[in-house]
Amino acid sequence: MDSTTQISLSEIGQINAPLNYLVWTGERPVSYQYEPPPGVPARSGQYSLYTVPVRDGRVLADSLSLDQQGFALRTHTSAVSDFTDDRVIRAAYYPEVEQLVKDVTGAARVVMFDHNVRLGAADRPTGIREPVKRVHNDYTDKSGPQRVRDLMGDEAEALLRRRYVFINVWRPIREPVLSSPLAVCDAQSMDPADLVPSDLRYRDRTGETYAVAYNPRHRWFYFPRMRRNEVLLLKCFDSATDGRARLTAHTAFDDPTIPADAPPRESIEARTIAFF
Repeated sequence: MDSTTQISLSEIGQINAPLNYLVWTGERPVSYQYEPPPGVPARSGQYSLYTVPVRDGRVLADSLSLDQQGFALRTHTSAVSDFTDDRVIRAAYYPEVEQLVKDVTGAARVVMFDHNVRLGAADRPTGIREPVKRVHNDYTDKSGPQRVRDLMGDEAEALLRRRYVFINVWRPIREPVLSSPLAVCDAQSMDPADLVPSDLRYRDRTGETYAVAYNPRHRWFYFPRMRRNEVLLLKCFDSATDGRARLTAHTAFDDPTIPADAPPRESIEARTIAFF
């Protein structure tokens, strides 16, 4: 994988799985995060499934880095056992994640500002989201700095003059993960032309994410059967433009080797900003 390992891709186990890519038609994709106005679709944009090799990233785990591939696997045991209690998550899990990201990146300061708990069950509680099965990245060159302004108040402009990185930390709640695992794309295999800015509309604001168009050069990885004491760190935006990875396209996907009646995925995704 470019500069990080001598292991050939042909030596790594893989599955062939369908990933849902944007088909660029010239229409800017829009996704509503609430009930849209009458007659307006909740989601626009044309998507198509492409069957691609998704390789076992565990073989390379020791050589992966946020600055090269844009993602990294770490072992991390949480003291939190109940990830359905929002108060517990904010009081106990937020500080854990902030320290983890500090330790991994060497950042001077880390702020965890949001989280999503995802359950695939049909009877999931209100506010619990299903896994997203579209190739995407959470921030763009426009929405990254804007999100710092939204979140950091009077500090924002000073913080924007330094390097900052949005890092998501993904952890299984139910173990092992069988249904809807997360696939991540090696940032070194992506082309800027693959990225299509898309609107993410909330009631109080409009965010911008990247949808991703298919490119046969993309190199995809996953970490099969992840457990609760494992976390996957994903770089979702890096303000640095010095050649290091700036983002990580990712998606939940259907593993064709897993039975259809496997338990639904349960996971928590923490969103952080690391300031340097």
